[in-house]
Amino acid sequence: MAAVTDLVARTCDRIDRLDARIKAFVREPDRRGRLAAEAAAAPPGVLSGVMVGVKDIVRIDGMDTRAGSAVPPEALAGPQAPLVDRLRAAGALVAGKTVTAEFAVTAPGPTRNPHNTAHTPGGSSSGSAAAVAAGMVPLAVGTQTVGSVIRPAAYCGVVGFKPTFGRVPVDGVIANAPSFDTVGVFAASVAGAARGASVLCDDWREPRAAGDGRPVLGIPAGPYLDRAGAEAREAFAVHTKRLEAAGWSVREVPLMAGPGEFEAVVRQLYVMNRYEVARTHADWFPRYGRLYREQTVAAIREGQAVGRDDYERAAGERRVFRERLVEAMGEVDAWLAPSATGPAPLGLGSTGDSVMCLPWSNAGFPEVSLPAGYAANGLPLGLQVVGRPGEDEELLGWAAELAPAVMPR
Repeated sequence: MAAVTDLVARTCDRIDRLDARIKAFVREPDRRGRLAAEAAAAPPGVLSGVMVGVKDIVRIDGMDTRAGSAVPPEALAGPQAPLVDRLRAAGALVAGKTVTAEFAVTAPGPTRNPHNTAHTPGGSSSGSAAAVAAGMVPLAVGTQTVGSVIRPAAYCGVVGFKPTFGRVPVDGVIANAPSFDTVGVFAASVAGAARGASVLCDDWREPRAAGDGRPVLGIPAGPYLDRAGAEAREAFAVHTKRLEAAGWSVREVPLMAGPGEFEAVVRQLYVMNRYEVARTHADWFPRYGRLYREQTVAAIREGQAVGRDDYERAAGERRVFRERLVEAMGEVDAWLAPSATGPAPLGLGSTGDSVMCLPWSNAGFPEVSLPAGYAANGLPLGLQVVGRPGEDEELLGWAAELAPAVMPR
């Protein structure tokens, strides 16, 4: 019991010391008292004694859910998310709610990047990424609709894992766009992310043998990679050469060959996303819209202007795109790409560009972001590894093998 009491004290001391500057956690009146009570009742399990930050769109009994908004928490209340039940059954302790962009859309929260507080930590899972990067907790839960796990993981220099769409229940999680929303995790290592994923994901198993030798890694050549900034592309070239030198097979595969084709995929996701955001807020917005921030209002208004026919057409285009991506993986076992267009941008008015995650999130593929060195300004960069749908376990296994070649020493 003394060890658990010490763990609670150390965690709360660190949050008290660092979070006034980082602003990763939602304020809580008696964090120590709540955690002490939870620790006394926690069962043994895979995550025994692990402190976890949980994004504040996830409902937790006894804790307000505000979703980064000014909407009264009683309007957003509901049953506890099953993912919280899974964490607690595995022995984890919820260190607190972490800051999110408003309703996990685009209006940033107050969280700052621990590497340089003048820069964004990314989003919308801003607080979860920053809490792990600052060492306040070893594991945190976020969500990704387009790039809200992978991008902040890259900006903050931690491991981010977004499972295959649908592998973690989203009941009790306030939706952004339900056709894309996926619960993911942040950790300091691939092993830590895998431990969290093993608790959260449905039907977790030991990785299957992937045949003889290492997997073939694919570079998606074409206009998609051109969307990364010069520094991200240069770093990506260095990382792929390091992997080849370490014995990995890396192959260029043309993907979305024409710029118009990639832009069509971007438009398709945008149409579906905005339509679903508007429907998510169909009840709340008429009552509380005056309390919403400008960026969220704009997203909802855009979604309200999308007709059902346009939405269904976009959904059909998405199915075709996903089938093409699956077919393209006949040549490779996993894709490599920059996790973001570059290092975290200066300022807190935006959470950055999610375009490097867009194709994979659109298709529901699992993704891992590995810390992969630093930009010229000293901020982290990330390498994204993308697997086949349903092969999350294999992807994390490969990521653990890849990490030594790309993670900063």
